[in-house]
Amino acid sequence: MTEQPSTAADELSARSLGLRGAVNARDLGGYRTADGRVLRNGVALRSDGLNRLGEEDVELLGGLGLRQIVDLRSLDEVREAGPDRVPGLPVADIAAAELSAQPVTVQRTSPDGITLHHLPVFAADFDIYVALRDALADRDPVKQHDLLGDGRAAEMMIGLYRWFVTDPVARERFATVLRLLAAPDGTPLLFHCTAGKDRTGWTAALLLTVLGVDLETVYEDYLLTNVRSGALIEQIVESFGTRGLMQNPSLLLPLFRADRRYLEAAYEEVAAGWPTFDAFWRTGLGLDDTVLAGLRKNLLDD
Repeated sequence: MTEQPSTAADELSARSLGLRGAVNARDLGGYRTADGRVLRNGVALRSDGLNRLGEEDVELLGGLGLRQIVDLRSLDEVREAGPDRVPGLPVADIAAAELSAQPVTVQRTSPDGITLHHLPVFAADFDIYVALRDALADRDPVKQHDLLGDGRAAEMMIGLYRWFVTDPVARERFATVLRLLAAPDGTPLLFHCTAGKDRTGWTAALLLTVLGVDLETVYEDYLLTNVRSGALIEQIVESFGTRGLMQNPSLLLPLFRADRRYLEAAYEEVAAGWPTFDAFWRTGLGLDDTVLAGLRKNLLDD
């Protein structure tokens, strides 16, 4: 298991990429696998949305040597928040790609540039963005409680994580990220969604699991979102109350926070549908030994 940060300050800065406009941007490097190998630093990065990056952030992002960025946000999320800010790519090309409900790729403009892949992962039944929009559109506290209260928000999240596993289109999108990470010259790669918690969290969990990182460490990485994004979550939730959008904004906390039960639900769904994780890798995700070998070559040190 990975060594835990020794102080609150260390925990807050753990793995951070230092992006002020993407506080949950962090490195998966340093985790140890069961066979004693270690994930390289700077090759597999996870993040929240890159739409809020300032100029200093964009410069910092450009210095990471990224080869690929994967955006898992839905079309509605991009419309609301805006496209990614990617160094070296034309703004118009980024917007055209990300304002699409289907996967679109914007190729790098120079040999050492960044390629952007828009791979939207969303479900009408479990679209957290839509649930949030609906909750805020109607300021009736009774209706908001009926939608999110008495554990219903958490149940919605658990359903979402199960859908990550059961839906074939979602599985294919997650598998595509893993293929990109395994491709020759495919790393460094950064993948993200809006909060860097759910779709990003499951992608990271799949990656760490197949590489042989122990399960408790996978959960620790997943829950680190609550440390990295805690202050921002509190600020957002408080603003819903002060702006008069919600009488009880704490109803939203299950949507914003990482919860071990959510990730457990995804693993439970894998176990329910496939005899082993290897079987899920092969028949659920449609991946093979070639992809696994590529991941090990690109990401692991002896």
